Amino acid sequence: MPTYISLVNLTEQVIKDFKNSPERLHSFEDEAKEVGGRLVGFYLVLGQYDYVVITEAPDDQTAARLILGTIAQGSVRTQTMRAFPREEFEQIARGL
Repeated sequence: MPTYISLVNLTEQVIKDFKNSPERLHSFEDEAKEVGGRLVGFYLVLGQYDYVVITEAPDDQTAARLILGTIAQGSVRTQTMRAFPREEFEQIARGL
């Protein structure tokens, strides 16, 4: 299943209500499961971004709907990248 890494910045809306962030994370995890994906990893980070979120989804369209649905709530802004694990990297490299 494809993997996606999201670099997340919180909006002012969430920062004011930060104590409820664990519930929002559980909601995101449930939404990912509903569409056939899963939350692989979650990290609170220091620096330019607030969180790093690693998810899996059945395909790019499903991942986009999941991420756009989250952004539409107004709580975060993200930069999401499709990640290729080592095995896929090696297949791609061998195909050149």
